[in-house]
Amino acid sequence: MPRTRPPLHRLLRNRSSSGSASPSPRAALYALCVSFFMIGLDATVVNVAVPDIRASLDASLNDAVWVNSAYALCYAVPLILAGRLGDRYGPKRIFLIGVTGFTLASLACALAPSAPVLIAARAVQGLTAALIAPQTMSLIVHLFPAERRGRALGVWAAVGGAAMAAGPVIGGLLVAWTGWRGIFLINLPVGVAGWIAAHRLLPDWRPAKDHRLDLWGIVLSGLGLAALVFGVQSGEAYDWGTVAGPITIPSILVFGALCLAAFVWWQHHNPDEPLLPLRLFHHRNFSAAVTAGGTMGAAMGGLFLPLMVYLQSDLGYGPPAAGAITVPMFALSSLCARFAGKRSDSTSPRLLAGAGFALLIAGLGSLTWLLRPGISPWALMPSLLVSGIGIGLVSAPLAAIATRTLEPSLVGAASGVFNTTRQLGGVLGSAATGVLLQAHLGSTSTTATQAALAFSVAMLVIGLGCCAIVRPAPAARTAAGT
Repeated sequence: MPRTRPPLHRLLRNRSSSGSASPSPRAALYALCVSFFMIGLDATVVNVAVPDIRASLDASLNDAVWVNSAYALCYAVPLILAGRLGDRYGPKRIFLIGVTGFTLASLACALAPSAPVLIAARAVQGLTAALIAPQTMSLIVHLFPAERRGRALGVWAAVGGAAMAAGPVIGGLLVAWTGWRGIFLINLPVGVAGWIAAHRLLPDWRPAKDHRLDLWGIVLSGLGLAALVFGVQSGEAYDWGTVAGPITIPSILVFGALCLAAFVWWQHHNPDEPLLPLRLFHHRNFSAAVTAGGTMGAAMGGLFLPLMVYLQSDLGYGPPAAGAITVPMFALSSLCARFAGKRSDSTSPRLLAGAGFALLIAGLGSLTWLLRPGISPWALMPSLLVSGIGIGLVSAPLAAIATRTLEPSLVGAASGVFNTTRQLGGVLGSAATGVLLQAHLGSTSTTATQAALAFSVAMLVIGLGCCAIVRPAPAARTAAGT
């Protein structure tokens, strides 16, 4: 008889905090989604409040930029480490620590008396959000077998899309009703409810053996990613030149690249347990999904800034109205993510993800072609809706491709890498878009927006190519041969 894969309960010890029977996986999934929605919302909700924050705290434009950049920087850098911490201490424990820290950091943001304090609190929000994000994927992988995981990942992706859609609307309403502090105070009841639900409903899986932390890997990856993300995010602010004394943006980027090269070398030669097991990349599907996720992040990071510039500069909409125009796109994205998740359990996820990339290319390509001064936003809506369908079809199938064939001991690291790549892609996409906008704004904002959107389309073409090299799942190949 062929040797079967060991059951999950032999690989992990299920230590239920209540000592009672484990709750249903579906209830546990919804408990995860409460906190995942909260951290997704905070990535976008602050944009609407920037003018109010500047006026209230007498903050400079650079301070206002760093209110967002501090969150993004501190979110992206520790994701690999956060995934590995879940492997060592159990994903539920790290998840609850993250939710606690994020809720307290939100309170600190709401009470901030000055811009530096607000920036510091946003940095803590980013660090604690990084503890939450990889654990959501890791727990879903542990909760659901491969043949049912797509539906759960569809719900997870739909929640992410809903958070992006709700951010501008919720932010605009809260700023109008309560002032900018309300966008952080709303996290307190959500965070408490999410913590209680997670504590009661999530199984307390722990690793069957103790894992050692790779201290050199932590230092090298942290320094490298921090330098790379800071250099890319802040390059425009310093005109890609001097930051302080002999320190320049190019030198920071070179330092980051050298640290990451040393990190990869050390991961290859580490005789114990590396922070990033390079054998992950022996899985062609994982490598393709991670690369496609990075291109998706770059495309999305390069989409919203030029679109907001165009809607406000050329069409004359205010920030709330400009944000509201994108709501149908994200609402449709959220619906399609659930559909894609369900279908990826019975249909090849690479076909769904490939269809999503193709629709995104068509939607953004037609949007780029249609843009002109004075056009009605209704004329742009079909392109935006097609793009929304594409966004929804990509996320869950990519996550399924990345995790479907991995052994449980690698899931935390894989989740951290997958999320890190998407975040880094978003940072690089935003930076590239900023450069393209600045380079073309001398003519009109319409041509600048078209140039920036062309970058997103190019990234999506690469993502489509990654889907083409994904191997079909073993079950699909067997079915095809019978």
